[in-house]
Amino acid sequence: QVQLVESGGGLVQAGGSLRLSCAASGRTFSGYVMGWFRQAPGKEREFVAGISRSGIITLHADSVKGRFTISRDNAKNTVYLQMNSLKFEDTAVYYCAASTTSVQRKPDEYDYWGQGTQVTVSS
Repeated sequence: QVQLVESGGGLVQAGGSLRLSCAASGRTFSGYVMGWFRQAPGKEREFVAGISRSGIITLHADSVKGRFTISRDNAKNTVYLQMNSLKFEDTAVYYCAASTTSVQRKPDEYDYWGQGTQVTVSS
């Protein structure tokens, strides 16, 4: 089992940047595929980005491609989401998640979830 804690959310103006972090504890972090998801009020949770165990393979949603970048540091048991050129529509609660399978877009493929961190982008 792994415990996940997100940080780095906040209020930012459109066009600005934030970096989210997700610290993992428990079982070996490098044994998990990691993902970032987000959920806006009244909407379903949606995939943002995923990264393989080694960090070599990454996958980003089309809506964030070119603006957001997922990365991980297995020595620090942490996964990051660098968010640049933020837009109002990026406003959501952002969650990190861990999977024992491969990099997936479906939330059901992830076994462990953090509590989320709020990102609010003002227009």
